[in-house]
Amino acid sequence: MTRSSPIAAFRRPMPPRDPHEAQRVATPLELFFDLVSVIAIAAAAAGLHHAIAENHAAQGVITFLIAFFAVWWAWMNYTWFASAYDNDDAVFRLLTFVIMAGSLTMASGIGNDFDFRMGVAGYVIMRIAMVAFWLRAARHDGKRRAAALTYAGGIAAVQAYWILFLLLQPLSTLPLVALFTLGVVLELAVPVLAERKINTPWHRHHIIERYGLLNIIVLGETLLSGALALRQVSDGAPQIGFVHITLSALVIVFSMWWLYFVREEHLDRSDLGRAIPWGYGHFVIYASGAAVGAGFAVLVDIVAGKAHVPLLAGDYAVAVPVALYMLGLWFVRDRFCFAASRACFVLPVFAALVLIAPLLLALEGVALVTALSVVARHHMARQGQVGSQARGESAAE
Repeated sequence: MTRSSPIAAFRRPMPPRDPHEAQRVATPLELFFDLVSVIAIAAAAAGLHHAIAENHAAQGVITFLIAFFAVWWAWMNYTWFASAYDNDDAVFRLLTFVIMAGSLTMASGIGNDFDFRMGVAGYVIMRIAMVAFWLRAARHDGKRRAAALTYAGGIAAVQAYWILFLLLQPLSTLPLVALFTLGVVLELAVPVLAERKINTPWHRHHIIERYGLLNIIVLGETLLSGALALRQVSDGAPQIGFVHITLSALVIVFSMWWLYFVREEHLDRSDLGRAIPWGYGHFVIYASGAAVGAGFAVLVDIVAGKAHVPLLAGDYAVAVPVALYMLGLWFVRDRFCFAASRACFVLPVFAALVLIAPLLLALEGVALVTALSVVARHHMARQGQVGSQARGESAAE
């Protein structure tokens, strides 16, 4: 009887997963990873909330986008890698813990003013762990060795850029945004270059589930803001405005959830041309979802008399990200699944109406229009299905 060595028990081969594996679902480790990621997301949203409430919206939005991109990009890279290569050995778990530690380090640097030292340090920790992951994949997946090495080399090279970016601080706003944008372009280019000849074996349904789970967590930020408004009432605050905020938050977040989780397929193909826009486009969905929660927190401060901006500014702190959320869903899903239907235009139209609503009906108008978008989209989708069936029956005759 042969015994496996301690090293073999600690580290197993990492062959590619079957992209058609039945009943592939999120693992407890992935859910744990999401929990840590949302801590950083909550920190970024809190920073945006305080910046808007203190009448520093422009700076707050820039800081929020920088912080949120770092959190989202690290989460996204790990998620797609795990979908393709997760073997759940001790090394995989430990490298995942390193990424989680980097996420917490980065979260500690996120606030009203982004601490670039902590932020970049945490981000680099997360990304170096991803280099180790891809080097393991290169060793065990000979068919995709070139792609895995491109990932590893590309990620490492971009981290050198971020370290240089850190050394150049402090920078004024324009150079900061320009250099950060260049870094984002470099990051986004790595998967495109790595997968241009052969795709890594990620699992389509698993990826759809993972993205949906993160969206649920992000939308929880809005529910938390609604709970904060109710807490003001329970503490004896007399303003009816807190009740309006809570009810509007519930209507909006329930509608946002409904708009995301519909019958239509989110990602109907596995080719790179479809996967990249879908995967990248979720940045708008996630960032706007978190920003809605920040907007409601601003409204709580305004009604409580703690903010330095008018009520209309708070209403738009909610309306703008809700509109962007709708446009994000249109970009990643509806423009494909409703390409030949009038339903394709529902979300862009309602996004425009959401931006008008605060001027006419205040926050309640935003909630009303968001709820109506769910009804209109469902109705138009049903009409499109009936029309397609009728055309099919006519052609058969």
